[in-house]
Amino acid sequence: MKILAIESSCDETAAAVVEDGRKVISSVVASQVEEHKLYGGVVPEIASRRHAEAIVPVVKNSLEQAELTLKEIDAIAVTYAPGLIGALLVGVNFAKGLSLSTGLPLVPTHHLRSHIASNYISNPNLKPPFLCLVVSGGHSHIVMVEDYTKMRIIGKTRDDAAGEAFDKAARTMGMPYPGGIALDKVAEDGDPFAFKLPRPTVSGSQYDFSFSGLKTAVINLIHNSAQKGIELNKADVCASFRYAVVDCLKTNFLKAAEDLKVDKLVIAGGVSANRLLRSSLQEECDKHGLAFYMPEKSLCGDNAAMVGSQGYYEFLSGNIASTDLNAFATMSIDCLLYTSPSPRDRG
Repeated sequence: MKILAIESSCDETAAAVVEDGRKVISSVVASQVEEHKLYGGVVPEIASRRHAEAIVPVVKNSLEQAELTLKEIDAIAVTYAPGLIGALLVGVNFAKGLSLSTGLPLVPTHHLRSHIASNYISNPNLKPPFLCLVVSGGHSHIVMVEDYTKMRIIGKTRDDAAGEAFDKAARTMGMPYPGGIALDKVAEDGDPFAFKLPRPTVSGSQYDFSFSGLKTAVINLIHNSAQKGIELNKADVCASFRYAVVDCLKTNFLKAAEDLKVDKLVIAGGVSANRLLRSSLQEECDKHGLAFYMPEKSLCGDNAAMVGSQGYYEFLSGNIASTDLNAFATMSIDCLLYTSPSPRDRG
């Protein structure tokens, strides 16, 4: 089964053709990073306009790369939540129009579920159930993936996401957007024990995260040192901060795996490309005899191949939308319907 997938939740316009949820036939991504770099972050209005300009050629290129026509496509999958609402609407409305004109089934796909599905492409033998750490610029979740379309949140951030903390710390140190990537590179040359930073916990919720205090601690360290005329070693600050964030993620993730007696661990999302997170979790899993899976780095960021993978399993589960499909800025990963989410499902 061949699925044409469309992704436009943030600042990448992407389209891909994926076969049977595992084989990527084509994948095209038009990034807006260079434009948003001028502003130090994503500007939603600019993102929406660029999606509108790019979506037709991106979808066309994905079909050309696959050497297929729409007549040879079996369904259209599109990211409909969560994300920037204006950006999402570009992809959703384009997919709805394409579905209406071709008669192809329209498959609504959750952005975070798609990140998890990137592992099905990189690891063809991976099947649920497993425990997944989903970490990105907007989300930090521990998710029990019971089946391809049945998921349960075990823990999540109460404030900032890990990726957001990385980006803001990097910006304070004068690094260009996207800061998390730059910080990760600089941290490789630093001492992770040079500065003592806090490891915030959430009282009564042992699997939840809190990164706002840790982010504030490193920003205060930088500002206070500057006010006193003290020059900090940037590599050491980056390494210490990265180590603290990864330590928080790793501790809660491994604790959840132990308590739930899960022996198969997976990571996903933009921050899953972080070198320390990948290496330290691999080391811990090897030490404790746990199976560990991670996506190829090229699939960690936003792309449509992961949407095509998850879209395949959503299609098999009967999750088909009509042309009244809408986009939603927030929606919990365990929300089963593509209709308007309840207040509980907006988490």
